[in-house]
Amino acid sequence: MPAQRIRRAARRRATSLTRTERHAMKTAEKSRPDTVKQNADATVARQRAFQAQQDEQDQLKPAGEKGSKEEKAVQAGAREQPRTLARQHLQKPGVEADLALAPRFQAPDYKGSGKLQDMVAIITGGDSGIGRAVAVLYAREGADVAIVYLHSDEDAKETCRHVEAEGRRCLLLRGDVRDSAFCIDAVQKTVNAYGRLDVLVNNAAFQEHAASIEDISDERLEETLQTNIGGYFHMARAAVPKMRAKACIINTGSVVGLKGSPRLLDYATTKGAIHAFTKSLAQNLISKNIRVNAVAPGPVWTPLNPADSQAEQVEKFGQDTDMKRAAQPEELSPAYVFLASPVMSGYINGIVLPVTGSVGAI
Repeated sequence: MPAQRIRRAARRRATSLTRTERHAMKTAEKSRPDTVKQNADATVARQRAFQAQQDEQDQLKPAGEKGSKEEKAVQAGAREQPRTLARQHLQKPGVEADLALAPRFQAPDYKGSGKLQDMVAIITGGDSGIGRAVAVLYAREGADVAIVYLHSDEDAKETCRHVEAEGRRCLLLRGDVRDSAFCIDAVQKTVNAYGRLDVLVNNAAFQEHAASIEDISDERLEETLQTNIGGYFHMARAAVPKMRAKACIINTGSVVGLKGSPRLLDYATTKGAIHAFTKSLAQNLISKNIRVNAVAPGPVWTPLNPADSQAEQVEKFGQDTDMKRAAQPEELSPAYVFLASPVMSGYINGIVLPVTGSVGAI
């Protein structure tokens, strides 16, 4: 067979659907797009109900504040970052536009150099927080981006605007990563739009604290598990058949997945599972020349924490780290560039990279 025909056949296989994928998409398309939006809206309503239950319990059992002397925050980065954060409590899932203190995600001192030139990345939870910061830097490094998000059209459009300001394309995909059919659809739409898929960043998350294991219902446990680890599994399973050699998957873990957390039992459990998933999938895909790594952030100023903790706790979020402050998203995003770029991390596979602001995270 001539080489040109072989290449055409390979391209057809790369973008074709498996029988399982065709069945899932056929089932999903019967009621889309209404069902996708309804599923996402139902998830938001369910998460807000969990939040309301926990807020009520917090009023009955207020958490004691740790006494600590005022210490100066460590400023070792490109620009000085805030130590005291906004004193507010957001409704789930949290909208970045509602934060009184806007998270810093633009990384003005970061200069792109084509590390991801003409690559394509899907970022879940990419409408805000770490995901938004990663999307901006990926675009600055030359990648086109697809943003998977649950709820906030306003945040997603703002992220898209910043990606396009970097001179790259942005595709917005609203839906729930708990829904495997949606994940298959999101991956296929990305490949249809851009012709390839090089990077998957699994970043979407649900978090709600609890004082006791007795306060975590079966329904709430299921929500955390299916969003944080189920969603990662669904997206990876959908993405891998569309990836070629030198592609990669980057999962967002957490410092609480490394050392545990008494108030985030279910969330920390899923983050530990993500770390194990990262190492296992890295071994599973190495023969395909696909790398899998994770970033384990410490406290980061995103809508996730104000949509969990009470306002008085949010104000001092991150001050118990060695750095005496929370990170800003722009301090995390370069780690995702590093792990995505074949020229920078082509020999790195199966690691969990702590970016925690403290010594002794692992």
